Amino acid sequence: MNDVRWVAGLIQERNRVDAALSACIRRPALSGHLGDWIAAQLFGIELDQDRAKGVDGRFADGRTVNIRWYLKRENLLDLREDGPDRHLVLTGPKAAAEARPMVIDAVYLFDAATVVAELRARGLKIGVASSVRAQQWEAAEIYPRHNPAFPLTEEQRDLLALFNPQP
Repeated sequence: MNDVRWVAGLIQERNRVDAALSACIRRPALSGHLGDWIAAQLFGIELDQDRAKGVDGRFADGRTVNIRWYLKRENLLDLREDGPDRHLVLTGPKAAAEARPMVIDAVYLFDAATVVAELRARGLKIGVASSVRAQQWEAAEIYPRHNPAFPLTEEQRDLLALFNPQP
């Protein structure tokens, strides 16, 4: 029974934290909503209010973007044939613990057409949990690695580092 009391107390604490997060982002405190909010704040993305399928918002240059926060990087990406121009993916570590903490180890920016074309060339289906090659993940990485295709400012890098405090 002590375990039940302990878990109940932890859930009450989590509910307080989730309520504070929800008040800040004005959406439920789920990883998807938090990832959208973080990406919008850091990358100047205007989130779409009508939320067209597969499109979470637009970059300042008008390109559409789907935002994902995967708490573990498994080289899987949710794709659509008629999807956005880009996929911005925040990920936790490759080998996440059972708890899957809400951390950001890396950020990737994929060109949607390139990813879809590569999958088609391999004869793979486009959809939920599409298997994207590790080489494509490496090429799309914009954080922590520097990527000249989408350079981040030092402020963006510093803010992203806040989401993965090192021990």
